[in-house]
Amino acid sequence: MTTVIGAAVTVAALAAALACFRQARRRSGQMRLAWACFGVSAAVAGLFGGTPADPAPGYLVLVALTCFGLFVLPMPPRTGIEKLRTTLDLAIIGASLTALSYHVVISIHPSAGIVSPYAIGDILLGTAGLTALTRISRVVPGRRGLMLAAIAMIVVAVSAGAGYIGGEAIGAIGWIAGYAALAVAASVRWPAENHEAEERRTLAVMLPYAVLTLSLVVGLARLALGGQPSAVGTWTRSICLALIVIRQIFLLIDNRRLVSGLETRVSERSAELHARELRFQALVDQSTDSMAILEADSTVRYQSESVQRIFGYPASMLLGKRFVELVGRKAGARVQAAIDQVKDVPGATTVFEITIFHADGQPRLAEMTITNLLTDPHVRGLVFNTRDISDAAELQNQLRQEAYYDVLTGLANRAGFRERLAEAVERNEPGRVAILLLDLDGFKEINDSLGHDAGDHLLVHVAERLRRRLPAPKVVARVGGDEFAVIVEADKAREEAELIAMELLATLGEPIDVDDRELHIGAGIGIATSGDCLDADQLLRDADLAMYRAKDAGGGGYATYHPSMHDALARRLELATDLRLALERDELLLHYQPTVDLRSGEITGFEALVRWQHPTRGLVPPLEFIGVAEATGLIVPLGRWVLAEACRQAVEWNRPLKMAVNVSVRQFEDDDVAAMVAEVLAETGMPPHQLCLEMTESVLLTDTDENLARIVSLKALGVLLAMDDFGTGYSSLAYLRRFPMDILKIDRSFVDRLGGDPEDEALVRTIVRLAERFGMSTVAEGIENETQLAFLQEMGCDTAQGYLLSRPLPKAQATALLNENTPFSLPAAHLAS
Repeated sequence: MTTVIGAAVTVAALAAALACFRQARRRSGQMRLAWACFGVSAAVAGLFGGTPADPAPGYLVLVALTCFGLFVLPMPPRTGIEKLRTTLDLAIIGASLTALSYHVVISIHPSAGIVSPYAIGDILLGTAGLTALTRISRVVPGRRGLMLAAIAMIVVAVSAGAGYIGGEAIGAIGWIAGYAALAVAASVRWPAENHEAEERRTLAVMLPYAVLTLSLVVGLARLALGGQPSAVGTWTRSICLALIVIRQIFLLIDNRRLVSGLETRVSERSAELHARELRFQALVDQSTDSMAILEADSTVRYQSESVQRIFGYPASMLLGKRFVELVGRKAGARVQAAIDQVKDVPGATTVFEITIFHADGQPRLAEMTITNLLTDPHVRGLVFNTRDISDAAELQNQLRQEAYYDVLTGLANRAGFRERLAEAVERNEPGRVAILLLDLDGFKEINDSLGHDAGDHLLVHVAERLRRRLPAPKVVARVGGDEFAVIVEADKAREEAELIAMELLATLGEPIDVDDRELHIGAGIGIATSGDCLDADQLLRDADLAMYRAKDAGGGGYATYHPSMHDALARRLELATDLRLALERDELLLHYQPTVDLRSGEITGFEALVRWQHPTRGLVPPLEFIGVAEATGLIVPLGRWVLAEACRQAVEWNRPLKMAVNVSVRQFEDDDVAAMVAEVLAETGMPPHQLCLEMTESVLLTDTDENLARIVSLKALGVLLAMDDFGTGYSSLAYLRRFPMDILKIDRSFVDRLGGDPEDEALVRTIVRLAERFGMSTVAEGIENETQLAFLQEMGCDTAQGYLLSRPLPKAQATALLNENTPFSLPAAHLAS
């Protein structure tokens, strides 16, 4: 029987050891060490621990390793008092178990002996198990398994005591059950738990009292059954009572510490809440919003102090009064409607704007937000947030004024006009909306010659005339520097717009006084109607096309959009593309028109004139592509090519002749124009004194230091400068004095009228005399008959060019003309002697 019991105990212990070793492999740190101790102790006890009735030294190894394993389990941080209390708990449990062991085992079987190492081992193992329950309960990972392991060791200790008093079978069953429980504790993957700290604290406090109570009950039962008092019982009870008193003292100290800490935390929390309340109150009072809580009938229950800073009313003045009555009848009705909108829907919010009168009587625009918190237990009311947005609205209106209106004239600007036009197109049937786009004639020349202030005054006068002629609801706008636009809404919008165009041309034709000067200004007007397009943008583009058609016709008139204008635009774009390619494909060439000395008939030079040999269109005249080049910016590379080609030809002829080349406005406005000319001279080897650069009066109209600097830079190269088409613009003696020009070219429009009106003859004679006075030579262009030639010779004009003398010639013909070396035939009376 003993052999069978021993074998069964050994198998159970070894199975528990194996399970503990597996658990140790899955753990780390102190947890791994604890489960390894459990495994080793179970293995040693199974092999060398004997039986409960006949224990062996291996059992003592189990006790030692198990106690060590239970006490190395991880513990949360503890204070010194908590550590001391744990030690007292350990002593109380140990003393109680000693008394209990004495009453149940030793007093009944004195042969067991109270000083037996196995009896002491039972007490230690039980004490460690019970104490560990209070420790393990604080450990979250694997808590249930560890507690079951501690209970298993308690069962093993109790079963050993049963074996001492003759219950061999009971003791063996207890050991087997204990080892089985240890195996289960190590094998099952226990889920993590999150027990409240209060539950753990209760177990730690009550367990020592429970063990002590059990010990006392057993002792009293023994006395009741006739047992005699013993020194062991008396001493253990005395020790336990002393330990209980000491423990209670430390428990009171700990409780007092906890209560003090709790009071401190409560005090700090209360202070923090009070500070938050003060901070919130300060934020509310200093907020840019007025905050109020109202009853459902709009009675003011709470009002922030900020209302006095924002609207001038003390908060106390509003409390207890109905808000809808305070703000007046009109605003009150709007507020009541908003309240009705949200009062039946918890959490509902509405935002609206009303006018509230400030305490000083000034109306203020306010944005009000009402939120229904009637069901919120902390509020139980309607929350009103009111913000004064008068300044913001005024700023918004100012920004809108700046964004949609022209500062100079007060008319709508392009953005405002675009918005009004889109609205008009949207609300009218096709064909009921027309626009007029006006571009002033000659404004740039006035602005450049008389100054920007004069130009601004002129624009203001024009705007005022348009406003008087076209009062609201017609929309008049300034959509560009010198561009104005008008919206017409009528059943017959096209006819109405054309009548308005004629009236505007007549109105603008009247003289305008600007800075004591009488100016005459015209305009080109383009008309487009909504029947020709789908949206406002297209309508503007159509009117723009029509306006440029009117400008191309000479200005001072109007043109109504026709779809064929798009075809003309397409051709213009195609021409620009071809011109860009012409520069790359070498399709351009120069013709040369000779300049003849009116005294000797000798050729003094040539003017280089560009021509375009298009592969499909043939020879394209300059009038068709020069304007395109100017508009697209191609005039700059085109002008450089002309200059370089003309200089190369002059060098090739190798004669003391001047080569005249036109310089466009776009070229002249380039800050590097002098550098470009110097580069061409260096490339071609052209002598600078043989190159004459011709520029129109419009180039010089902006009498600025920048233009003067460009002229001086060109003169520094040694080239000649000619003022082309003199007399057609705002000719001024100031130009002749300020700019170092060498030649004046008399425009063909004056030459054409020679022999007719004496005034025209006097004008040409004056130009020639002016040139002589300023040390400049003169060139007359466009001579087509001998009468004109005779007049010019008689006036003393130096040189001339025109079809009467020679048309512009290709390079080969111009070379042949030079090789003939024959002077032109001039009237004999005027030939040099």
